[in-house]
Amino acid sequence: MAGKGPWLTIVGIGEDGPAGLSTASRAAIDAAEIVIGAPRHLALLPDIACPVEAWPVPFAAGIAPLLARRGRRVVMLASGDPFWFGAGSVIARHLSPHEWTAHPAPSTFALAAARCGWPLEDVICLGLHAAPCARIRPHLAPGVRVVALVRDGDAARTLAAYVAAQGFGKSAVTILEALGGPRQRIRHARAATLDFTDIAHPVAVAVEVAGTGAVVTVAQGIADDWFDHDGQITKRPVRALALSALAPRHGETLWDIGTGSGSIAIEWLLAHPSTRAVAFERDPVRAARARANAAALGVGRLTVVAGEAPAIVYDGPAPQAVFVGGGLSAALLDHLSATLPAGTRIVAHAVTLESEMLLAQWHATHGGDLLRIDLAEAQPLGTRRGWRAAYPVVQWRAVL
Repeated sequence: MAGKGPWLTIVGIGEDGPAGLSTASRAAIDAAEIVIGAPRHLALLPDIACPVEAWPVPFAAGIAPLLARRGRRVVMLASGDPFWFGAGSVIARHLSPHEWTAHPAPSTFALAAARCGWPLEDVICLGLHAAPCARIRPHLAPGVRVVALVRDGDAARTLAAYVAAQGFGKSAVTILEALGGPRQRIRHARAATLDFTDIAHPVAVAVEVAGTGAVVTVAQGIADDWFDHDGQITKRPVRALALSALAPRHGETLWDIGTGSGSIAIEWLLAHPSTRAVAFERDPVRAARARANAAALGVGRLTVVAGEAPAIVYDGPAPQAVFVGGGLSAALLDHLSATLPAGTRIVAHAVTLESEMLLAQWHATHGGDLLRIDLAEAQPLGTRRGWRAAYPVVQWRAVL
């Protein structure tokens, strides 16, 4: 039986099998009472002395049986570095820190960067095993280097075709199969012409982006034509001011109430990969459109809730920031003020006289900043040009 130390050891293993294991990893396997892992990993270690058990599919089905072995010396095999797009973090969240230890091997990302000669700190690393290839969309800009882990050969070809379809068909694509092992194979192509039909698992795809496709800018306020909409959209200059007022921070969650096309929530998600957003929309067609816009821009962290606030019941985590772009009412502001945690940032926009008066009242009572945004755009006026003013927008920003 295990002593007071960790009962579980998570061992990272590469395609080179025993040759790539550290002394600590070998010692853990030699001392194990049982070794658990995917069949592919178990096959890399044919001489394990103790009983072995294949991890089931789906992955979640193996967690309870693993936890039931608490107190025994258990080794779990995982690919490469188990805590970089691997199983390690999934397992660790079910355990106390003293219950486990880990011995990582070089990750596929590290091996791919080494084979390509790229500095890993400058490479975008994506895990696309169970995610759509559109997740690469925000990163498609000339000169960007991406390494993506994909499910299989079909997924590798789909990713290359997607990159080409976005206008980056000239991108250099490297297919890296079974890195680090005797089956390793590395081949090169262009995104537009990649036609390998025998790509073997496990596979990573390295992309050096080139081409003239549209680039998602990193500044707040991307162009309106990135979003499908029916006119219910916060336009680019006003959206930039709204995002600046909302001030996204690492790991924060936004509630976007009356989301329309989803533009505010989506730009919040584009600000940093750790952010989350919940979009509330009463119109089911617009709710579906917001989901589609998020998917097209490669942000999969948007939760769209259909219904009209404040009547919607949502039992997810509380937000750190709230944007009210539609459905503004005294009842909604009262509800948010009464139910959200102290310190929640709120930004609300008004375009009607009635909603302007409401925000003026709340500004007088609760403080914050009140801003009137007047914009005009140059438009043809006969044979010349003149200014066409948009409806002014009043923005209230406060901390509840």
